[in-house]
Amino acid sequence: MRYLGGYLAVLALAAGLACSGDSSQSPSGGCTNGGGGAAGQVTVGNIFFRSARNGSCDPAVDTVLTGTTVTWTWTGTGGTSHSVESQGSPSFTSSAVMMGNGSTYSFQFTTPGTYQYDCGVHGSAMTGRIVVQ
Repeated sequence: MRYLGGYLAVLALAAGLACSGDSSQSPSGGCTNGGGGAAGQVTVGNIFFRSARNGSCDPAVDTVLTGTTVTWTWTGTGGTSHSVESQGSPSFTSSAVMMGNGSTYSFQFTTPGTYQYDCGVHGSAMTGRIVVQ
């Protein structure tokens, strides 16, 4: 009986650790939850977008106030090209295709709405959404 109690305690601990781990990863394994960053900051990784505010990816989702400038920053992309390409309506000005860590693209959202975007190079493998309130 003593062993059964210890076994159940180990199972409970393992279940708790499994639930507290990161659950959101891109196909490349680079995107993890975390969040806590500033609104309007999005990481362009290899191959994912990640919202700094809430840590979400696939798709990255961020909610900002009207008038906020959103900045996408290329981090850990090496020699792989990416872009921020507006999809659907409402739309916003898309970035050029860029490569290299530290590259940035910014856009000020002045009209409320839900803006969808993806990477012009990777399409549906890299997506995001900006909700402007």
